[in-house]
Amino acid sequence: MIDYLQYNSNRNQLHIPEYGRNVQKMVEYALTVEDRKKRNQVAELIIDVMGNIAPHLRDVVDFQHKLWDQLFIISDFQLDVDSPFPIPTREDIFSRPEPLEYPQNYPKYRFYGNNIKRMIDEAVKMEDQDKKNGLILAIANHMKKCFLNWNRDAVKDVVIFKHLKELSNGEIDIDPESKELRSASDLVPKKNRQNNGKKHQKHSKHNRNRKRR
Repeated sequence: MIDYLQYNSNRNQLHIPEYGRNVQKMVEYALTVEDRKKRNQVAELIIDVMGNIAPHLRDVVDFQHKLWDQLFIISDFQLDVDSPFPIPTREDIFSRPEPLEYPQNYPKYRFYGNNIKRMIDEAVKMEDQDKKNGLILAIANHMKKCFLNWNRDAVKDVVIFKHLKELSNGEIDIDPESKELRSASDLVPKKNRQNNGKKHQKHSKHNRNRKRR
């Protein structure tokens, strides 16, 4: 009996382990069938078996197309049968997609977020002065809210206006005496600010008590 034992380390590598060794053996048998008509019949039977093994894929769009693609993958793209779908190649399946170009933003004031600069740029380009002023005021209040979420201390409006001028490259220059932003209590509830402060104190205390190594 020992002479007939087979170890996985001595067998062919499974191309799709989810389907198991028997499905791969069936595909390997299909490769040995010389008659094309019979080989097509064997391929159809293998597709049925694969569909029963992976019933969860039945809800996937193009279920049959996926099974046929996997059949060719298991055969290492050597199976020559009449497929109802375009026969994939190794390059189609395993080629790497083109890398996506992610925007590289390095904002000076990160607590405002990346989108705030886009909002400011749009406000600068607006021609309708009333809408422009309304948008600028909304942006300034949003900046104040972001600042308070990041820093538990209060912030003066003049600081927000200064940052707004800097982020707009000097295009938006608001006189602090002419405009007043919403109060901190309206923008950030007191409870949230207290929680942020406690978290900050707890984090600082934890860092002080850490042992140096």
